[in-house]
Amino acid sequence: MMWVETIINGVLYGGLYGLLGVGLALIVGVMRVVNLSHGEFIVLSAYIGVSLVGALPWVHPLVLLLPVALIAFVLGFGLQAVLVNRVVTRPDPFAAILLTFGVAVVMRNLMVEIFGADPRNLPAGRLAHASAGMFGLHVGVLPLLILGLSVALFTCLQLIITRTKFGRIVRATADHRDIVRLMGVNPGRVYNVVMGLSLALASVAGMLLAIRSSFTPYSGVERLLVAFEVVVLGGLGTFWGAMLGGITLGVAELVGLKFDTNAGPLYAHLLFLAGVLLRPNGLFRVRT
Repeated sequence: MMWVETIINGVLYGGLYGLLGVGLALIVGVMRVVNLSHGEFIVLSAYIGVSLVGALPWVHPLVLLLPVALIAFVLGFGLQAVLVNRVVTRPDPFAAILLTFGVAVVMRNLMVEIFGADPRNLPAGRLAHASAGMFGLHVGVLPLLILGLSVALFTCLQLIITRTKFGRIVRATADHRDIVRLMGVNPGRVYNVVMGLSLALASVAGMLLAIRSSFTPYSGVERLLVAFEVVVLGGLGTFWGAMLGGITLGVAELVGLKFDTNAGPLYAHLLFLAGVLLRPNGLFRVRT
């Protein structure tokens, strides 16, 4: 039963990992750009959540997910409109990557200057310690809620991309950026909204991860690494592939901790390396 609980908790934790990577998968699938500031925006969202909780101590952090996501959407929209759109159409594929790397460095140092380097976290109150028992298994209520929210967000994103007019425009822009101009579509505006959605999803993941673990301004690198592994392991540009990749990494990490408590996420990284060597296109080959 101990191993069953470990695997179940790994699946629950992996749902959060998948949410860390789905925004990055969206950017990669539409713009073919790896946003190296993705991790810093995840951490910034957590700091915004901490600030809002400090200003509104009677409000539960989960209630603040929506306002933080809206703030992150505006930040992402502005980042794309002001900076990234200037380089995303260049033939040099490294221009956008270097730009987002510079943004990440500046953001990291600004967060140290504004918030300090001490570890922070978001208190979840009684919910953090609540558990549900069934068939001799004990599972945390908060991880169950996080997995349910992750699945709901994945489903909403999939429906938006595949079933709406905006989603058709996004897919057409991703495939034929120059041709959609003939149909009256401005690719830059599409990219603005896509970047906003990407960082809004990342902000939700940042808030939820801040509830489960502490963070500092330097945690962005770790968050980006997990998001990148999720995207590559699941398949570049796939949404449900990101979820599967996150669950796989979550299970590998918790199972590895049972074998070696000092290993940390080592076994998840080793699984990622093995996945790249054996299935370089990811677990799903088809881009959605």
